[in-house]
Amino acid sequence: MVISIASQKGGTGKTTTSLALAAGLARRGKKVLLIDTDSQANSSKVLLPDYQSLRKEQTLYQTILESKPLIIHPTTVPNLSVVPAHILLADTDMALTTALDHREARLKRQLDEVRALYDYVFIDCPPALSWLTINAFTASDGIIVVIAPGYFELDSVVQISKSIKEVQDYFNPTLSLLGFLFTMSDSTVNSKTSLKLLRQAYPDSVLTTVIPRNTDIRDAHFSKQDIFGDRPQSRAAEEYNRLIDEIFYAEEIK
Repeated sequence: MVISIASQKGGTGKTTTSLALAAGLARRGKKVLLIDTDSQANSSKVLLPDYQSLRKEQTLYQTILESKPLIIHPTTVPNLSVVPAHILLADTDMALTTALDHREARLKRQLDEVRALYDYVFIDCPPALSWLTINAFTASDGIIVVIAPGYFELDSVVQISKSIKEVQDYFNPTLSLLGFLFTMSDSTVNSKTSLKLLRQAYPDSVLTTVIPRNTDIRDAHFSKQDIFGDRPQSRAAEEYNRLIDEIFYAEEIK
């Protein structure tokens, strides 16, 4: 199963969620691939200690900009591999705007060659509705949309929902929304009101699990580890484990 982790806004916990789901399932014995399509390369920097020494030819750059096979790297987490991003992916929109081939399917074509090797593939999308995001959605079976508290964050749900529908219409009719994930939750009125409004607007699409605002996550990333490797007893690790159960093990729990 190929799953995009998406958000139109930065700072919502999108990369944190990508890392947690990928590492969490890998630590449960599943073979997992994480593809980093965000030019900031935050997932790549956490999972690859030698990331700074990589050349662009060793990253997703060569697949998206040069239509070449995916370069897959092992990580420090057992069962988890990564296709790292590169800062030059920021040039993708300019490059693909004039491309004559199937520019929306460059990632899908190469991913189809290796996806059978993995139980799960996660795609950490950029915080924008770009050609990179369209490539991710076109290659995916499902999408998890990450949403943090706030007026503008809630407003972005309408826009990303429209983009999902357009990709379904034009490129990937089997693409499905796995759910809206509410993150960075705390006891403030803003957070409580945002979650209430989200559930009222999308009663059948909001995931039950809510991810708390938690400094343990930031500390784990600073140590270049996923939350389960650095703080396995933290509340954040507990909630991400609950999220994994909700999405991937719901039938077993029943």
